[in-house]
Amino acid sequence: MLKPTRKLFQNLSKVLTLVFAFTIVVSCDNDDDAPAPPLTGDKVTFSLSAVGSSGVMGSAIFEKREDNTTILTLDLSGTSSGGSHPSHIHFNTAAEGGDIAVSLTPVDGSTGMSETTISMLDDGTAITYDELIMFDGYINVHNSSNDLATLLAQGDIGENALTGNMTSYDLAAVSDPDIMGTATFYERANNETLVEISLMNDPSDSDRPIHIHENTAVEGGDIAITLSNVMNGWSKTNVASFDNGTAITYTELTNYDGYINVHASANDLATLVAQGDIGQNKLTSMSEEYPLSSVADPDISGTATFTKRMNGETLVTVMLENDPSDSDRPMHIHMNTAAEGGGIAVTLNSVMAGWSKTNVAMLDAGGDITYDELITYDGYINVHASADDLATLVAQGDIGQNKLTGESKAYTLGEKDVTGINGTFTVYERMNGESLGIVALNGTITGGSHPGHIHMNAAIETGGIAFTFNPVDGATGKSVNNIAMLDDGTAITYDELLNYNGYVNIHNSTADLGTIIAQGDIGANELTGTSMSYTLNEVDQPGTSGTITFMQRKDGTTLSKIELMNTMITDSHPGHIHENSAAEGGDILFTFNNVDGSTGIAMTNIRMLDDGTSITYDDILSLDGYVNIHKSANDLATLVAQGDIGSNAN
Repeated sequence: MLKPTRKLFQNLSKVLTLVFAFTIVVSCDNDDDAPAPPLTGDKVTFSLSAVGSSGVMGSAIFEKREDNTTILTLDLSGTSSGGSHPSHIHFNTAAEGGDIAVSLTPVDGSTGMSETTISMLDDGTAITYDELIMFDGYINVHNSSNDLATLLAQGDIGENALTGNMTSYDLAAVSDPDIMGTATFYERANNETLVEISLMNDPSDSDRPIHIHENTAVEGGDIAITLSNVMNGWSKTNVASFDNGTAITYTELTNYDGYINVHASANDLATLVAQGDIGQNKLTSMSEEYPLSSVADPDISGTATFTKRMNGETLVTVMLENDPSDSDRPMHIHMNTAAEGGGIAVTLNSVMAGWSKTNVAMLDAGGDITYDELITYDGYINVHASADDLATLVAQGDIGQNKLTGESKAYTLGEKDVTGINGTFTVYERMNGESLGIVALNGTITGGSHPGHIHMNAAIETGGIAFTFNPVDGATGKSVNNIAMLDDGTAITYDELLNYNGYVNIHNSTADLGTIIAQGDIGANELTGTSMSYTLNEVDQPGTSGTITFMQRKDGTTLSKIELMNTMITDSHPGHIHENSAAEGGDILFTFNNVDGSTGIAMTNIRMLDDGTSITYDDILSLDGYVNIHKSANDLATLVAQGDIGSNAN
């Protein structure tokens, strides 16, 4: 019996000691005459935000006394006179919720103020100022002692306080086009994360499960973190670890390879109402859009949009207009330009009902490819009719460095040896400075295949082949070509092509190159539209007269056209520009191509005089000269027409 009696006495002694100590503490605390320890000047302020539509907000100010206790002042705006609002510090974050840790002096509604001296928690555990400002807790301000369920203001404190660093992510609509929102990640002082979800136009009775998943949304992945359900369009979750217990910081979460899914309900997880990439998968504001032109079906066209992610990868979004709802179309990025063709570089997700999204981080053959590399890639996109009909293309478009800048130049291809065939040769500038060259002819016939070339010099001068086109398809009248170098290997840019001394010939067939079905000057030889005409008067051949027209080319040289009336079919009339006026007479300066008596026309390109002196269009308009058209090479003395030009013209 001795041991139990001694133990009982020892325990009683401890109780009496604690009671005595507590009596002394209470006595000291209730000593109104004892001066309060002075403030040290150390102070930390935490924000309290309004809850719901209360309009009550303000600050919680923690000030240190020299004895390491704390004066906590609540300073709120928006409270009503006469009100008294119970307030508490709770354990955990506001998003998690927790029991009361410290009961505070109620806030006086008239002043919005409350002041509490804190030296211990409600359970008697001592707590210093330094411990309190790093406490794992939050503050609640309630409506009244009779209505604790209604919160007026709330805010995380201590290690849960928000640092001010935040990142927002878009949550795009999925099953309901009206429901979309944002996910905002806020950094806490302890480097944990407050994840706040806000959905617009979400019904007031909504209760939607929500998760952070691995990978990008277009790739899909397992659940990594379960968030608090979205209730009435809102959700708040404190994230400190993955579902498997592995810790994750704010910095790690905002660089995570993941996405968020918001489900319709716990009973319908298969239906998504909103979704968005997060972390390193967040989309930046940088994007490039490429048109996808119709191929087999003139009604189906669209766009491919490349959007840069924070990690440098690419979201490729393809949208086709007028594509049937049951469509399932394979799609690829190919090497080279569409005009040249090339092997598959990247397999994209099939277009389903007009839409496709693919995350592109590497080529099919292996090797990473970044957004910056992809938007300068030498490639194009093909959209196929179906997996069973890859040969049929429904849409196609150049991408990357092959993208068209919007700059273009069209040249007329006129009739030549075949009546009814004409068209255009249009040159489009690419981002890399190369050219897309498209020949488009009217009047060609299905089954025909027409070789074409860019030749050197002006058409009236003729010249050798500089570049060979893909043959014009008679069924469509088109030939599509990438022009980066001439046939001899000389590189040529879009700007150089627009200033090239050349012309285009489109031939009847490979077996009949001598018949030209369309022809036109290009580049430096393009006519500016500026011209000057002079009269050629009758001289020795009654009834024969006409005009000579000088037409300015882009490079400043001149195309001349002599047009005479009443010439003889069998005749061929030499012509010249002479120096001085016709009345004075003078030596020959320039020799024209002969006038064809059957048409009365002679076309001649003028770059230099017969003695090799260069002469421009402007020089001709101020030339001291005249034109003679002779009867024939054997009868130069007989003039069929004559007229002053340049400075001598009236």
